[in-house]
Amino acid sequence: MRRTSPLDCLAGLPQPEDLSQFRKDIDPEWIEAALHATGTATIRKRRLPAIQVIWLVIGMALFRNQAITQVANSLDLALPTPNGGPTVARSAVSKARNRLGEAPLAWLFMRCADEWTHASANRDRWRGLALYAVDGMTLRVPDSDENREHFGLASGGSKRGESGYPLVRLVAVMAVRSHLIASVAFGPYKNGEYTYAAKLWDTMPDDSLTLIDKNFLSAALLLSLQNNGKNRHWLLPAKSTTKWRRLKRLGKGDELVEMDVSKEARRKNPSLPETWTARAIRYQRKGFKPRTLLTSFIDPEQYPADEIVELYHERWEIELGYGEIKTDMLDATKQPLRSKTPDSVHQEIWGILIAYNLIRLEMERIADEAEVKPTRISFVTVYQHICLELIGYAFAAPGAIPKRLRELRAHVKRFIIPPRKPDRSYPRAVKIKMSNYAKKRRPPATVEAESRNGSK
Repeated sequence: MRRTSPLDCLAGLPQPEDLSQFRKDIDPEWIEAALHATGTATIRKRRLPAIQVIWLVIGMALFRNQAITQVANSLDLALPTPNGGPTVARSAVSKARNRLGEAPLAWLFMRCADEWTHASANRDRWRGLALYAVDGMTLRVPDSDENREHFGLASGGSKRGESGYPLVRLVAVMAVRSHLIASVAFGPYKNGEYTYAAKLWDTMPDDSLTLIDKNFLSAALLLSLQNNGKNRHWLLPAKSTTKWRRLKRLGKGDELVEMDVSKEARRKNPSLPETWTARAIRYQRKGFKPRTLLTSFIDPEQYPADEIVELYHERWEIELGYGEIKTDMLDATKQPLRSKTPDSVHQEIWGILIAYNLIRLEMERIADEAEVKPTRISFVTVYQHICLELIGYAFAAPGAIPKRLRELRAHVKRFIIPPRKPDRSYPRAVKIKMSNYAKKRRPPATVEAESRNGSK
């Protein structure tokens, strides 16, 4: 006899159609599996059952300028009341999010990423290797006591003081040529990028190349990536303080080198060798200082130096991807995330990452139809059009949705951006001058208490 699923209890209830564009990409069985795997499936017929709350959290990422109750109501996510009323109360949304927790969203992100991101990276390989990039970023969260205690503040020294908002540190693995995110690790700001990156190496596939920033130059980190898999390679720039001994000259500005592993690193990880080898490639671009790249590519014939130099500059794609999330989606220059507790912050971040990958997946399809690379599609244009269409779906008949999606893709093709100019460069500069006014800081709890008690 077939076991009744908690989602079967909802089968007879009306389902909103306005998120159909994204629902077709996320298999309903994945959502059911996420809820069952984390023990959060809804059995009672609540106004906001678990399956709808998942879509609500994703909708929060897409509609940043709307209150969370507006998101639920405008996307028609809440089930109707007995008298037919569509409005859902803020308290109901908060309770529904608390019941759901972060686990189903985390599970669903990883399931979707496994399905989409690695397939995307496999489509455009370099010399048989899938291309990924790893880097970190920070996200501001609301200045609540719980967020301050859990995530912590950044320190700017004695003159600048602490940051005005608690910060989440996040490190991601991104498919370089499509910007789809494969895996992430995040948490308190005090933990460095190195700590979070080490948690991601198990997710890296075999036959891959990871482009990394120089801050990740560590024998423990890179050897772990290289050795705990098959044909996994890394590429990053050397620091100005990096020292090595030349073992063999491979070509002009190209040599096999040996580096020492520090005693401190070996004390923490006794399995590390005393020395490790890498390939050092020196080059200089017009208008820039000389630079050296370090890589696990030892064979100069199989992996030519000039191709490696050109390839490394694709690492900037992860910076552009982070800009799409922080600036274009979240408008992070104006406001932090919404959630005021660590658990809800985690849940919100998973929703943001799922929404971002859904947009990027649609951009890849548009690029295929237009026969251009995904990086030639304007993220802002696709994001804005998707949001406008999603709101419009609430007033559309379900049968008209596939036609509207086809019209959306045809319309977005007009917004293909021009090819990038390979020799174009700008020096780094501050675009917005810091204000002369003192920064607003919330006083520590002890100061507040002393103020109330009249203490000196």
